[in-house]
Amino acid sequence: LSDQNLGLTQLVFCPHAVDSKGEQIKRENHRKGSVVNVNPTNIRPQSDTPEIRKYKKKFNTEVLCAGLWGVNLLVGTENGLWLLDRSGQGKVYSLISRRRFQQMDVLEGLNVLITISGKKNKLRLYYLSWLRNKILHNDPEVEKRQGWTSVGDLEGCVHYKVVRYDKIKFLVIALKNAVEVYAWAPKPYHKFMAFKSFRSLPQKPMSVDLTVEEGQRLKVIYGSLSGFHAIDVDSGTPYDLYLPTHIQGSIRPHAIIILPNSAGTEVLVCYEDEGVYIDTYGRITKDTVLQWGEMPASVAYLQSNQVMGWGEKAIELRSANTGNLEGVFMHKKAQKLKFLCERNDKVFFASVQSGGSSQIYFMTLGQNSLFNW
Repeated sequence: LSDQNLGLTQLVFCPHAVDSKGEQIKRENHRKGSVVNVNPTNIRPQSDTPEIRKYKKKFNTEVLCAGLWGVNLLVGTENGLWLLDRSGQGKVYSLISRRRFQQMDVLEGLNVLITISGKKNKLRLYYLSWLRNKILHNDPEVEKRQGWTSVGDLEGCVHYKVVRYDKIKFLVIALKNAVEVYAWAPKPYHKFMAFKSFRSLPQKPMSVDLTVEEGQRLKVIYGSLSGFHAIDVDSGTPYDLYLPTHIQGSIRPHAIIILPNSAGTEVLVCYEDEGVYIDTYGRITKDTVLQWGEMPASVAYLQSNQVMGWGEKAIELRSANTGNLEGVFMHKKAQKLKFLCERNDKVFFASVQSGGSSQIYFMTLGQNSLFNW
């Protein structure tokens, strides 16, 4: 459970062609204070070679999401919320039981954990001070207060994304046939307040994001079973961005990646076993197609401007700008893996085993450059 006593995994790293530039990545090395141990020391020497380790804790149900809180990991499962102490002792704390947590983000500066949770998939904010007190039991004032609040009266939430632009935090939410946009209102309100609502959409949104084109135009981008679509926030007009007509039947949208240094106008949309580069008007911007070696169960964009795909046989790491393969992590046995979260040089993901049990892994990608293997 703690970083010092993890069991090594059944994954092997195979180096692959690397971008010849090997440009330096600027990473934030500072860490915010932990819940359990404020200043943990990492005694493992830093290495440039990627490594994968797994936590000993076995969850007897599927891990659906996770978020870093300080150095510790909040874990959402089919039947509860847990805290995995990564600061040395390696304890696991049960914070909330008998509630399903589908998606989560820790917003430490706002003192909230945002979640899609419960049987009705409500959008609910939990106060971090209340969760902290459930472990430490040292603040009777916090104990008296309600530990959570709902965002609007939203039910049936499918997916959300927190988007920071300038000093504004937007929350864009995919519902069964609608998209809602909320914005954070600071004190005295201290909550997300309704900003825009787009109802009766022609396609049911499955994943959602928000981009700010050239610092002025807000556009919602969402994925559906037929492809990717956009909504001009000012006019409320929805339009198709990209429909992969070469695929028969429905598709599975994996990720919407708004590429950095494109003024919010260029997007990599990942679906099935490929990804296509388009602009926010639906025009193809690169002739290349990102092609995974196998159908990934999960795709995620990393701060290093790379895209990771978790397949049954391997984890692939690719450049977000070019789609080129930069690393492969081969599995010794086929398994289903799911991305959870990342920070700095660590990527957290979970395995789903037969019977629905789960274990959590983390991968340290190496800090000094893209990769020097």
